[in-house]
Amino acid sequence: MSTSTTAQDFVRFALDQGVLRFGSFKVKSGRISPYFFNAGLFNSGASVGRLAAFYAQALIDSGLSFDMLFGPAYKGIPLATATAVALAQHPAAAGRDVPFAYNRKEAKDHGEGGTLVGAPLKGKVVIIDDVITAGTSVRESVEIIRAAGAEPAAVLIAMDRMERAGADDALSAHSAVQDVSRTYGMPVVSIASLSDIMALLEQDAQFAEHRATVQAYRAKYGVTA
Repeated sequence: MSTSTTAQDFVRFALDQGVLRFGSFKVKSGRISPYFFNAGLFNSGASVGRLAAFYAQALIDSGLSFDMLFGPAYKGIPLATATAVALAQHPAAAGRDVPFAYNRKEAKDHGEGGTLVGAPLKGKVVIIDDVITAGTSVRESVEIIRAAGAEPAAVLIAMDRMERAGADDALSAHSAVQDVSRTYGMPVVSIASLSDIMALLEQDAQFAEHRATVQAYRAKYGVTA
């Protein structure tokens, strides 16, 4: 399966699950967006299982070398767990069993204690999350991984909105994803992006009515690469 096919299949899957919707939505930044992506709506065993398969495919397609996965609390915890399962079952993994870990928001003061759960952080670590907005989760994850003596190797997300931050008259030069990549010197791999959503709008007459508003939003706030 090619990367582009994987991305298009994922966009349609997100639509089918109601995770991707078109309309008018006020997003966290205060902007009115013509589309909304809420990965929290992947909330059943079947949908999370298929989501994890998309994460695993995107990571394998990237060709990146990695040793384990890390899921930042809280949304990254089920994502890293499910993706590790999907990787173990992927034919291209040749039976490789990828370890994973995640963090607690607050340190445990009994039992084994600490904030980390799962496999010891070692080698090249891929951080798994749903999206990147302010990059706070990535920064915290990088600090945790480096403190353990491991190397943050990449970030793997579901959707790259390809969107600049800031007020309309003071937009950032780069998107949140680009800023994370530049700041930490590591790639950000996404299953799909706004470009893939636009491709769907251009190819499928069923969604043609949303094409102009999404294109206008992208022209105002988006980055081209």
